[in-house]
Amino acid sequence: MTAPAIPMKLAPAPGWTVEADVVVVGSGVAGLTVALRYAELEPEAKVLVVTKDVLSSGSTRWAQGGIAAVLDPADSPADHLEDTLVAGVGLCDVRAVRTLVTEGPGALRNLIARGARFDTDERGELQLTREGGHHRDRIVHAGGDATGAEVQRALIEAVLAHRTIEVVEHALVLDLLKDAQGRARGVTLHVMGEGARDGVGAVRARAVVLATGGMGQVYASTTNPVVSTGDGVALALRAGAVVRDLEFVQFHPTVLWLGEESKGQQPLISEAVRGEGAYLVDAEGNRFTDELAPRDVVAKAIMRQPGQVYLDGRHFGLDKWKSRFPTIYAICQEHGIDPAFDLVPVMPAAHYASGGVRTDLRGRTSIEGLYACGEVACTGVHGANRLASNSLLEGLVFAERIAADLHEARHAPGEPVTDDLAPSLIDPRARSRIQAHMSRGAGVLRSRKTVAETGAALRDARWTPVAVQPCVESWETTNLLTVATVLVAAAHARLETRGSHWREDFPDRDDENWLGHLDITLTREGLHMTYTPHDEIEGLDPDVVEEVVTRALAEDLQEAGDVTSLATIPEGQQAVADVVARTDGVVAGLAAAEAVFRRLGVTKIDKRAKDGERVKAGDVLMTVSGSTRSLLTAERTALNLLTHLSGIATLTARWVEAVEGTGTRVRDSRKTLPGLRALEKYAVRAGGGVNHRMSLSDAALIKDNHVVAAGGVAEAFRKVRDMYPGLPIEVEVDRIDQIEPVLAEGAEEILLDNFTVEELAEAVRLVGGRARLESSGGLTLESARDVADTGVDYVAVGALTHSAPALDIALDLRGI
Repeated sequence: MTAPAIPMKLAPAPGWTVEADVVVVGSGVAGLTVALRYAELEPEAKVLVVTKDVLSSGSTRWAQGGIAAVLDPADSPADHLEDTLVAGVGLCDVRAVRTLVTEGPGALRNLIARGARFDTDERGELQLTREGGHHRDRIVHAGGDATGAEVQRALIEAVLAHRTIEVVEHALVLDLLKDAQGRARGVTLHVMGEGARDGVGAVRARAVVLATGGMGQVYASTTNPVVSTGDGVALALRAGAVVRDLEFVQFHPTVLWLGEESKGQQPLISEAVRGEGAYLVDAEGNRFTDELAPRDVVAKAIMRQPGQVYLDGRHFGLDKWKSRFPTIYAICQEHGIDPAFDLVPVMPAAHYASGGVRTDLRGRTSIEGLYACGEVACTGVHGANRLASNSLLEGLVFAERIAADLHEARHAPGEPVTDDLAPSLIDPRARSRIQAHMSRGAGVLRSRKTVAETGAALRDARWTPVAVQPCVESWETTNLLTVATVLVAAAHARLETRGSHWREDFPDRDDENWLGHLDITLTREGLHMTYTPHDEIEGLDPDVVEEVVTRALAEDLQEAGDVTSLATIPEGQQAVADVVARTDGVVAGLAAAEAVFRRLGVTKIDKRAKDGERVKAGDVLMTVSGSTRSLLTAERTALNLLTHLSGIATLTARWVEAVEGTGTRVRDSRKTLPGLRALEKYAVRAGGGVNHRMSLSDAALIKDNHVVAAGGVAEAFRKVRDMYPGLPIEVEVDRIDQIEPVLAEGAEEILLDNFTVEELAEAVRLVGGRARLESSGGLTLESARDVADTGVDYVAVGALTHSAPALDIALDLRGI
């Protein structure tokens, strides 16, 4: 017999209803920051925060580690970005990580302004430390190992002092409410007897923010509190949202080992202890790994040990334990261990979900009006493995972005609609079996056999011989089973080892076949999984897109608007249209075109291609439906951007093909149209090229006129270096004899302007790898291969952005 389906609905009909502008589900750093920032932007809006227990019960307060942010002048966002990318093992979204590391310091300062107090040194400066995977001191702590508790305290005080934020405690959110167009319209929830309201009810809101934290309770042993039962991910799945990369569950390597019988939340021994110099030893007292390696590396090393593993911090001494790690010291004491004199037994336990509900850089999910933030979300920051102390920072940064988007979007969904689904629940007695199977078969060590057995056990857990009554225990067990099923399906499908996903039968990382994401949705027919290749194009900044679209529409519409469409198209008429390629090429700028359509009220958009893909004449790139007037008013502005950017990507791809196999990269210049530089340079990346500097301040570029003004090329180099020490310096030369003087000054990049192929070959021989070389000027597609064969590092082609022909793309209206 076929196993019962995964439940698609939990809540019976609500018995009461309240209204809010925004409902935030969760009371950790992410949820409370969204609520506070949105209340600041919209002082008269009603914000409802619902939390499963009391305000202080979430995962944030248990965070012993700190918050990573670039605050030291010797550090840089580029360094923080690089450390994060390394930990993420190829699957981080570079745009998301860059957002995190550049906006992180400001978000941390905002938290301090809201009352959070962090540890300082004797000068009163923030005390910065280092944790595993970081190559700089950039972690701030509070109370040594009580950072989360201090963050939670400060945010709770700020929320309780705000007149327009209402908090409902002891509230378990069940299902998403949607309108007839599928937009988020609120949630159903159960408020337990201790709360302000009792029983199942509904919160109707213009937007919903999921900030429900993690799902560690899906395992038998975890660092997560008892409330972390994956409620947000399960709700999103039932609503039809896309969930990404759920197989990447990080196991914290050092959790206090309390014996085989100990289950549930286990005491955490913070990464900071190893950061301060404690080391791991085996049963014989021998060190066996680099304690400051990324967490997945350390966890695997521990699991490979045949016996018990210990953390040795005896050399700290009693005073340091009590002052630097008071919480951990007290926990150890409670269990009969004195870390100042004893080895501390440790083992890995489920700690953090790197995957979650897929979002964009503004926290928007695949359902309009539904946002996700914090551990419940997959923003792309963590990739296959989270870097230590990036989690609280992610919650702060993306919470502020969500609040800004809520303020700008001003969602106005219709009335909620009911469906024909009946609530379906899992027997709460299955909870411990689910957890045991997950720890045994889908934990740190996985194989085809173990995940298949776990999947079968989870299917069996859907059967129940008795009617299951709606209650907190059955709702939580249903959520755990839903999340566990998706996690195991993804772990079974990914046939490689990457980050925190370790397949013993596929022990190697496989970029050729598995450099991508597993996106899963839940339908009435079951799980639907899609493999999405990792987008290595560093994408468009949404803020830049919005700015360009605003200017473009202002030019096109003026005050009267699209008079032709207003005159010829009846108000209220609906239509469907395809955006179609008329010629072969490489597409770029779909997000810009989509932004134009959305700005004019077109909400149903189905993208059939993605930037960087090669398309053929006749391929449908995007299908849009909505008001006929809106479609035709948006047509020219959307196509102007899309055809121009796709033309750049197509021309770039031709140059890339011309030099393929040589090691030479194709890059652009600053020859761009005013206001479109960021978009045009993005299109170059979509075509396979790389960018040169974005502005005159990114790097110094000494050209012939600078040389004349300074009195010589070496003199010009020294003047720039003296005024801007540390800034990259590029030097353009037009003669072979200028190369040695700039090399002697320390030039790392030399631009060879209008050199013949023979001169380029001589320059490459002369430099001998001491600097990077770029060829520019006089280049053609026909000569590109000969130029690349000389061994230059780059060919710079100004024509990519300055004069690329547009790719022919049209809007075909159908289905009026």
